[in-house]
Amino acid sequence: MSKPILAAQLYTVRDHTQTADDFRATLKKVSEIGYRSVQVSGIGPIPVEEVKAALDDNKLTCCITHISYDRLLNDLPQVIEEHKLWGCNHVGIGSMPPEFRGIGEAGYKNFIPFANEVSGKLADEGMTFGYHNHSFEFERYGNRTGLDILYDDSKNLNAILDTYWIQHGGADSAAWIHKVAGRMPVIHVKDMVMQGKEQIMAEVGEGNLNWPAILAACEETGVQYLAVEQDICQRDPFESLAISYKNLASWGYQ
Repeated sequence: MSKPILAAQLYTVRDHTQTADDFRATLKKVSEIGYRSVQVSGIGPIPVEEVKAALDDNKLTCCITHISYDRLLNDLPQVIEEHKLWGCNHVGIGSMPPEFRGIGEAGYKNFIPFANEVSGKLADEGMTFGYHNHSFEFERYGNRTGLDILYDDSKNLNAILDTYWIQHGGADSAAWIHKVAGRMPVIHVKDMVMQGKEQIMAEVGEGNLNWPAILAACEETGVQYLAVEQDICQRDPFESLAISYKNLASWGYQ
């Protein structure tokens, strides 16, 4: 079993990636923390060639992206070309598009043909398509959750599980990692702490999630990248990325 590589989900520092100069400065900081890869997500309208140059100059790879539903639907050939330029084989969508929300079980079933079509076109180019969950997908419809429906009924759709949101939905991260074994090159890792009755996102290793079980499951199922993400930070987001990195590195990851 090989250990996954640590990556920084750039959505964590999205306020610092909206211009080409800020994007380059952010990648420099991320690289100096020790990260070897990033997820390109939440950045501003930066030319794709400049993204590639900044990645190369800071010796970072792009392990995965989040691409909007509109672009996947209407601009997929260009999306593919961008990913080829960046050397990135994994394309993700950040959540269920609004078009499929609010209609219960039918929304998941209606999303699957779209997911299968995108997955097939990406597979032809040697790429994968993954879905990133939150906690609403754990609403139950009979004996299955929405997330069960997605992965049971679409054999081509990959997973981008999120450890915080799985816990938030009342499920078990390690069990879900095993459920999608072989279908998840990248996982999102962030921790959870409690402030009174409120659940708060935290740096990896600073909260209550069962990291020995989560990380063992990742190694056992061949996860390639641990993408550190923190949507909301209680401190400077670069400091949060550094704390997560330090903790994960102390457990043997880099």
